Amino acid sequence: MAVSDFTKIVNDRYCSNPAAFKDGYAPFCKHLFVPNFTDARVNVLPITKENEHLLRTKYDARNEKELPVLTRYFPKELLAEQSTLPVAKYLDLILYSREQIKKENAAMGKDSRNSDEPWGIVSIKAQDVDYELPMQPITVMRNALGVEEGGSGKPLKREEYMEAYNYWNRHAILS
Repeated sequence: MAVSDFTKIVNDRYCSNPAAFKDGYAPFCKHLFVPNFTDARVNVLPITKENEHLLRTKYDARNEKELPVLTRYFPKELLAEQSTLPVAKYLDLILYSREQIKKENAAMGKDSRNSDEPWGIVSIKAQDVDYELPMQPITVMRNALGVEEGGSGKPLKREEYMEAYNYWNRHAILS
């Protein structure tokens, strides 16, 4: 699907239901939950006795300017049931304010697109619920490091971190 087609569908969905625009973890973050109109499949699985032996870890950075952090995941190629993963019921579109995007891009030495749009999509998560899942604990920590290290600059709050830990101690992403 072309980006322009995806954007048009998302904008149409937002215009038909602006109440779907929800606050995120910081004032510059919003979520738009829309019924999945793609073939995107869920990419978070519960950790079970049957699949825990497939878990892997690695140090990873989303780009060369971020600090690599330890991540835990199920490799798609090792998970036999990947072909049976269900199509997600919802897309969680995570948006940042234009100001935050410019701030983070400047810290990473990236050019900011010249856009007058007040919000930009920074992530899309395919999932089965229409509410925000806890971010991974390492993301909470990276965000607290600040924009210079690839985070958002939001200070770490213990209760939010523990909520993330409690969820992700029992789940892992497919990668």
